[in-house]
Amino acid sequence: MFASLVFVLSLAACSHAYSVQQPIISLMEPTGLMFMYPDDGNINLVSYHYSINTPLPDVQAGTYNQDVSESTNGYFTLQNFNVAVVPGDEVNYWVNVITSTGGYLLTDQTWVAQVNAIPETYTGPTTTTPAKTNPPTQPPTQPPTNSPTNPPIVSTTEPPATAPPATGPPGVTTTTASSGGSGGTGGGGPAYVCSSYPCDSQCDMSVAPCNGLIFEETWDQFDLNRWQHEITMSGGGNWEFEYYTNNRTNSYVRDNTLFIKPTLTADHYGEEFLSTGTLDLWGGSPADLCTMNAFWGCQRTGSGSNYINPIQSARLRTVNSFSFKYGRVEIEAKMPTGDWIWPAMWLLPKTNSYGSWPASGEIDICESRGNTDLKDDQGVSHGNDAMGSTLHWGPYWPVNAYEKTTKETLNRHGTFASEFHSYVMDWDENKIKFTIDGEELMTVDPGASGFWEFGEFDTVAPGSDNPWKDTKNKMTPFDQEFYLILNVAVGGTNGFFPDTWTNGKGAKPWNNNSPTAFKDFWMGKNSWYPTWQPDVNNGENAAMQVKTIRVWAK
Repeated sequence: MFASLVFVLSLAACSHAYSVQQPIISLMEPTGLMFMYPDDGNINLVSYHYSINTPLPDVQAGTYNQDVSESTNGYFTLQNFNVAVVPGDEVNYWVNVITSTGGYLLTDQTWVAQVNAIPETYTGPTTTTPAKTNPPTQPPTQPPTNSPTNPPIVSTTEPPATAPPATGPPGVTTTTASSGGSGGTGGGGPAYVCSSYPCDSQCDMSVAPCNGLIFEETWDQFDLNRWQHEITMSGGGNWEFEYYTNNRTNSYVRDNTLFIKPTLTADHYGEEFLSTGTLDLWGGSPADLCTMNAFWGCQRTGSGSNYINPIQSARLRTVNSFSFKYGRVEIEAKMPTGDWIWPAMWLLPKTNSYGSWPASGEIDICESRGNTDLKDDQGVSHGNDAMGSTLHWGPYWPVNAYEKTTKETLNRHGTFASEFHSYVMDWDENKIKFTIDGEELMTVDPGASGFWEFGEFDTVAPGSDNPWKDTKNKMTPFDQEFYLILNVAVGGTNGFFPDTWTNGKGAKPWNNNSPTAFKDFWMGKNSWYPTWQPDVNNGENAAMQVKTIRVWAK
């Protein structure tokens, strides 16, 4: 997908937005350590990072790094039965509190262990041994790079039989411990289910995320904290015919499956609106704000020749919740059926470390076309019986060497829209490999000299500055964190649907150089809209359907 432009923790928030409190810390009998952080009703997660008698400056990873995402009896409580702490030991720690307004840190803290003085029936505020540093009054700071970005995996079952009973308030739950097994610590003691990656040596290495699984989506719910909707008419810089919105008509979860379904703008506003109305996406609250203003993406007014985007659809991304560098992405999905529909599952860089697109790269795991009978000049089919994977890269637009790193395949047993298929990307320090249903589609290895020489840019764009010259990594620009994107576009004038191709269900209704392409497309509705089958199966044959997404760390 051509492009324009983990958990970003509201770093621009003012210091008075939230003040992190000191957690209540106490020893447990006969061994163990307990943290308790009061729940004010606006907290989503509390992340505890701590070491015993070892300095823990700023936001470095501690010996123990665990998250609690559920409050019990008014506290985000963590109990570690497997740590030995005696009175006089120093517990060096920092806390990351994720609230509804952002993430906030309390760093460089030390608690000197003492005999527990908190009664079992404790229900109200109290104090603990004062930290050696002052209470937190500083504004939120940059979270650690290893701070968890996916929803934490914290069990709330009772501790194992070998663990001592809890000494905290009634109902306090703990991180689940296993009896060892293949993922145990090897020392005969319990192995704990942890939620941060990389994992401490005491974590159970047989379960996520310590077995490498750092992101899993099975759509038990539609988590809009994890998946952010883009709201824009910009068309990805390709003058696509859809606009993206947050609407359950276009994006929803049912039966553990995500549906992204394009519909008609006229269904929402009426057909006359396309040529006379004004579509304003600027929004009035954080959840409604337009996400891309480029290409008149936030407001457009229709006219007799310049129609407003005639299609309404959705584009989801994890830019504020999850990103990663190097790993294996596995997606089980089914592509849509319908002329001129353009589904995509892809990734963009979180920070554009090497400059604007395409200098910082783009990774397209799967792109397809919804047409059932679309052929090129040689009669080769490129509809929903085909899909492709692509890398985009180059020093600046329009210099883009994607032709060297793109591959399309046909599904010889049907179409990619008739059933679910497995799309896999394996990405490491040396290569990126794409696989479909277990068969390799393409492997990209730029060679020891990296992508600049691989792209022959000294010849293709003589005199151009190499944006990757200061790195020795052969995979640059694909050596930074990327986030996930799922979307369904329609049409566009960038050439993804060439003018010279033939379509068996009706001629292409617009030309890529037409100044009235949006209107031309809409005027051809009678030929393409029936192929979307809007009256069959709730129109879901035209939807991209995603069952699972899993990301494994390398």
